[in-house]
Amino acid sequence: MAEIMRVLHADGDGTRVQYTVVDGKGGYFQNVKRLAEFSATEVVLRGRKGGVRVAGRGLSIGRYGAGDAAVYGDVISVTREE
Repeated sequence: MAEIMRVLHADGDGTRVQYTVVDGKGGYFQNVKRLAEFSATEVVLRGRKGGVRVAGRGLSIGRYGAGDAAVYGDVISVTREE
């Protein structure tokens, strides 16, 4: 993730949730402060500044801790929330 941020000249200040989604597998989320909502069709993750709403099918949490979260399943969309 750090390499991607460097190449894109992106702000990596650690306050917004950053993520990578792999089609049909799930996604990896960084800078997560808390898991706000969870169901098989929706996951809401919050960071210090805003968060993300993950919509999909068969969603499950594979890892959650130390500021990281892995969401497994068929991710259909990820929407930023302020």
